[in-house]
Amino acid sequence: MSPLIQFRQITKVYGSGNTEVRALWNVDMTIERGEYCSIMGPSGSGKSTAMNMVGCLDQPTSGEYLFDGQDVAQLAEDDLAHIRNRKIGFVFQQFHLLNHLSALENVEQPMMYAGIPSAERKKRAAAALEQVGLGNRVNNRPNQLSGGQQQRVAIARAIVNQPLLILADEPTGALDTQTTQDVINIFSDLNKSGITVVMVTHEPDVARLTNRVVWFRDGEVVNPNLSPADLASVTAIPAAAGA
Repeated sequence: MSPLIQFRQITKVYGSGNTEVRALWNVDMTIERGEYCSIMGPSGSGKSTAMNMVGCLDQPTSGEYLFDGQDVAQLAEDDLAHIRNRKIGFVFQQFHLLNHLSALENVEQPMMYAGIPSAERKKRAAAALEQVGLGNRVNNRPNQLSGGQQQRVAIARAIVNQPLLILADEPTGALDTQTTQDVINIFSDLNKSGITVVMVTHEPDVARLTNRVVWFRDGEVVNPNLSPADLASVTAIPAAAGA
């Protein structure tokens, strides 16, 4: 079975001359289908740029990015949009729900872009909300939900098109400890169902619950296979990664 995500010598440069910023430099990274892994690193390490690349939100300056066996590094925007809608589910720290829509209507949004008929949209959206424990909240708007419940709606929206990959960017950054655990349990269950989960996080306690940590520093992967058991503390990670 081929990897789901494969970076081959990916470089990303912003600007030029005196304003040039090298965000990624000759990055090789492989994530297998069905993995549950986290991406970590200090501020400015390149982890957010890598996440944008994985999610087809940005394209490399050079190198190859293979997603689901396809070289997407040079695809046209319409093709990238199709991949983002059908194959990748996004979960962000700030939820990005539409306040004037109900939970059900928010979850329906990706299916509208995919051209799925209304009756099927409602059926699948209700099932996704049930899957994340919000079957009794389908008619609530975001301002009628707690932060944890809003994040569950966002997860339901991410999974409703049955993606190959869930890409989560600091998904617990705005949540308390207990709610964080509840959300991470949902990601774990999704992974057990066969969905690949990649999470960008700065929280060691969250990263420990994944199966592998990819550690970035200065735009490079300095440890592609850091065990969560090695995350004794944030300050210990750079030394362990560079060992």
